[in-house]
Amino acid sequence: MSWPPPFPTPPADEAALLRCAEGLTGRTLGELAQWLGRAPPARPERAKGWMGQLMEAALGAPPSNEAGPDFAALGVELKTLPVDLQGVPRASTFVCQAPLDLRLSASWSESRPKAKLSRVLWVPVVGEAPLPERRVGACFLWRPAPDEEDLLRADYEEIAELVHAGQANRISARVGRALQLRPKAADNQRETWVVDAAGGWMTAQPRGFYLRRSFTHALLGRRFLLT
Repeated sequence: MSWPPPFPTPPADEAALLRCAEGLTGRTLGELAQWLGRAPPARPERAKGWMGQLMEAALGAPPSNEAGPDFAALGVELKTLPVDLQGVPRASTFVCQAPLDLRLSASWSESRPKAKLSRVLWVPVVGEAPLPERRVGACFLWRPAPDEEDLLRADYEEIAELVHAGQANRISARVGRALQLRPKAADNQRETWVVDAAGGWMTAQPRGFYLRRSFTHALLGRRFLLT
């Protein structure tokens, strides 16, 4: 692909999306930001959100879709995955917000994480240099294998059962082998309402579903034969 490419538009199908993503491989985030007219964040703690938004713009994603995948017409979610030079994920991967009340589906098949993770375009972002110097790695499309989906289902339904039992405040990041529940708030003073064990209401810090680093590391290992 010549650089810079034409300004991105929504891809017509998976093949077009993958071609576009492959055309960005090896480019730095600084190059993408300059192409799209976006400045890197001044605060490093916001870097991962910025990376995701940058890649969405670079690939022509429509406006953000909280409930379903980023490319809703294709059924494909986009996930950036910061990795070090050995291909090891640097952090857990945010999947979606988690309502901590009865809005949370008890069933994996009807859940937000299921909708987000049924088909994913993974875009590794390689390096530990300053943000503009990190590079887009080799992207790939992924659909959970049966054993991976069984693991995600078991983790989700264990968490959902605890939430519905009014135990949301007692769920730690240790729950779940692949999918976990962790605080999700830029300001750790934010709170949301959750159901307690007696069916009343109490406050708690907002949470989100995340994929563990061990899960995404194994996923990369199977894809690229990493040790």
